[in-house]
Amino acid sequence: MTTFPPSVQSRVVTDEDVKRTYAADAGPAPREPSRDVPSDYTVVRARDVADVVAVLEHAQATGTPVVPQGARTSRVGGARATEGCIVLNVEALDAIETVDPVEGIAVVGPGVVNADLKTAAAAAGLFYGPDPASTGTCTIGGNVATNAGGLCCLKYGVTADWVTALDVVLPGGEVMRTGHRTAKGVTGLDLTGLLVGSEGTLGVVTRVVTRLLPAPDPALTALATFGSLDDAVRAVVTLRLDRHRPSLLEILDRASLEAVQAFGDYGFPADADAVLLVQSDRPGHAAEDVARYGELMTGAGALEVAVAEDRQEADLLLQGRRVLSTAIEALGSRLAEDVCVPVGRLGDYVRGAAEVSERLGVRIPVSGHAGDGNLHPSIVYPPGDDDARRRAWGAFDELMRLGLSLGGTVAGEHGIGSVKRRWFAAEVGPREVQRQRAIKAVFDPSGIMNPEVVFGGGRWATRPGSTST
Repeated sequence: MTTFPPSVQSRVVTDEDVKRTYAADAGPAPREPSRDVPSDYTVVRARDVADVVAVLEHAQATGTPVVPQGARTSRVGGARATEGCIVLNVEALDAIETVDPVEGIAVVGPGVVNADLKTAAAAAGLFYGPDPASTGTCTIGGNVATNAGGLCCLKYGVTADWVTALDVVLPGGEVMRTGHRTAKGVTGLDLTGLLVGSEGTLGVVTRVVTRLLPAPDPALTALATFGSLDDAVRAVVTLRLDRHRPSLLEILDRASLEAVQAFGDYGFPADADAVLLVQSDRPGHAAEDVARYGELMTGAGALEVAVAEDRQEADLLLQGRRVLSTAIEALGSRLAEDVCVPVGRLGDYVRGAAEVSERLGVRIPVSGHAGDGNLHPSIVYPPGDDDARRRAWGAFDELMRLGLSLGGTVAGEHGIGSVKRRWFAAEVGPREVQRQRAIKAVFDPSGIMNPEVVFGGGRWATRPGSTST
């Protein structure tokens, strides 16, 4: 076991059962189940920045890999223990230090839960935009690490659009500050932008400064059903071109609708090819907007449109979308995916996923943020069935290849982690991987920061495009 300075030793988790809970995140088990949990790793639960500094001083001096970790909601194996590593959990750095209405900023620790920041902002009449599906559990540090998005990206963008400054502890213990708290600031290179989305490969975030906006109106919702994917995509394009874009624009395909209705009766049709959920929160005009959205979707070929008249009805229309992840997990083992394609190719991707599903004999519900082309196919297969697991991983590879063939990317908002590393290389090419490794080396010359994710070596490394398990 790693021996730390006395100031940190009390933060080390010694209970093996508790320690095991920090070994994994929400991502899938490795393709080789025997390599799921490493035999040798240390878990440190930091309580303040001094703990983080001490751990990174020690790690640099001893050449020990460090895996920064928050709430472990990563879907791509970005925050799980690796052999011989220090898992550095920063959930306890959860102070909301400042909510400043005049400057329109919040200053928070990386362990602050996304929903708690939203609540604190709302209490001051303000609004924080990024809204991952795991908003009630995911932390701001993890959101920064993956450049998380969510349901309302069409209008409000992703985490990078909201973060203006960071405190980051580098390997060796140096504390670096990037960005600014002022409304403008272009002094030097944008290192804040570089660090957002870096997945813990450059350092450990210990403080985040975010933008806040005046709070919008409570959102109202319209739900439309479609008999064809082409009509649904036509409606998406029409809504994107509206001068008052929706704040939310979600799509569920037939397999997703079947999964939700098998889980409970949420009023979704059983025979539609797609459903669109659309919201407006424009101050003073939300009802006007959703009524117009309904007309636009009808004109694009919607079979039926339901428009909420108040907040309660709006919430009811969204319930089916909110339970989708739970409904899919009730079907069996799951590989949750995240790709982004050009909006006009949404229908092509969903049809391609259905073809893969039929050919390989695994269920693949597809849903996601239609307004920006970010889809979340889920590959579902019977637990404990090794052949089905192999076919599921084969489907995973085909879905990655499909996204790239349509001009898309293999990571819309979940990051690369360890699961998609070979597909990162396939997308950007070997020279780009080399350049990014060189940038990492500026911050992390010893290569100890989260070394198995994005472009490192380790148990997930196989040739790009391989379907081996």
